[in-house]
Amino acid sequence: MVDQTPARRAVAVVAAAVALVQCSPAPPPQRQPSASSSSSRSVQAPPTVDRVTADELGATWHPGCPLGPEQLRRVGLDYLGFDGQTRRGALVVHESLVPQVIAIFDQLYRMRYPIERMRTVDHYLRAADELSMEDNNTSAFNCRGIPGSGNWSLHAYGRAIDLNPLLNPYLDGTDLEPANAARYLDRTRTDPGLLHGDDPAVRAFTDRGWQWGGAWRSPIDYQHFETR
Repeated sequence: MVDQTPARRAVAVVAAAVALVQCSPAPPPQRQPSASSSSSRSVQAPPTVDRVTADELGATWHPGCPLGPEQLRRVGLDYLGFDGQTRRGALVVHESLVPQVIAIFDQLYRMRYPIERMRTVDHYLRAADELSMEDNNTSAFNCRGIPGSGNWSLHAYGRAIDLNPLLNPYLDGTDLEPANAARYLDRTRTDPGLLHGDDPAVRAFTDRGWQWGGAWRSPIDYQHFETR
């Protein structure tokens, strides 16, 4: 067999390389990141409304409360967290207040009023209101009385909401609730979530006929909104 010239050998090498490329499988397509893979949501989800049972209410309800579970509803709501992300929470309220509560919290969300957390008080040991407040948990129904009286709180009727209670404490003389909120008695502070009388967040309630405890003389209850 006669050896090929250098030029012919070069042509043969190039031809072989082209054939190898043509016969090789194509590389797999690159995966594009999915828009739904993020752990946070930027779009507000619609509210949900569900009936509740005594078992579902846990320690927040017991026989002898002024109304039964059949008069309450669990409302699932989106809110803006302190991290700027959309979060999902729940409030248990009187069935007649559901449309107002949905409208109020939609307005709070749209004005970007931040809420640290919003879950039912049965998440805390014995549904202790103090523990919920210390955790800055926004809540509504809890079958309990007014401190220092023999009367039911409007929370026991699902007709009151406490909003960011650590930042917006209750004060009656020397009785401070929650106990870890002393620094927030300075109402000149402008921390996100701290309520003042002219705030749009306060008016989201009061424009609908709710009373704000921050306008009371004694006790002063900056976290508290109620309607009868």
